[in-house]
Amino acid sequence: MCNFVAFSQDAFDTAVKKAVYSQIEIYPHSTLKDIYKNFFQDKFGPGHLIQDTVAAGNYLRKELTSYNETRGAYFEPTGWESNFYRVNLSVIKENIIPYNRFFDAFVRSVNGIIPIPVETWEKEWHLIDSIIQTMSLSLVNYETDRIEIFNLLKKGNYVMHHSPQFETAYDPHYRIIEKSIFEEEILPFLPK
Repeated sequence: MCNFVAFSQDAFDTAVKKAVYSQIEIYPHSTLKDIYKNFFQDKFGPGHLIQDTVAAGNYLRKELTSYNETRGAYFEPTGWESNFYRVNLSVIKENIIPYNRFFDAFVRSVNGIIPIPVETWEKEWHLIDSIIQTMSLSLVNYETDRIEIFNLLKKGNYVMHHSPQFETAYDPHYRIIEKSIFEEEILPFLPK
């Protein structure tokens, strides 16, 4: 039985599979690391990036000047619960969302996060991993990535970067924004 409040095992399995298939459909060069990153972002949001708001702002401004071409959708939900959205920095570069509104939403997205112990996340990831194993996906470096993820979790950490394959194929530039903040303060200004 699934341990997550208000979710039966079937609902959990379905939600996980839907999120994985969506990731693979949008990003066919994804590896298990990239799928894992999508799920941990859904659980932890942008918290690991905003320990210092001045540094986070400087890093964002530097990133915005580091590339010209924007790729991908303006936004996409994260993980199986869709607690957050990945919001493409193109919304700033294309002058759709002002920098200050975007950055404020990004920073406030940390405020509502109720941290969970990494051990709790590790148990959830084991359940997610067991579902992924049944999906017969052809992921590059699958077993190596599984070992790396479980070793990371055993060390009490959860943060993982995108795979080199993902970085090369998609050159991602986004930030994580909490669902209600995004839907109320960013989404209404995006092109339909």
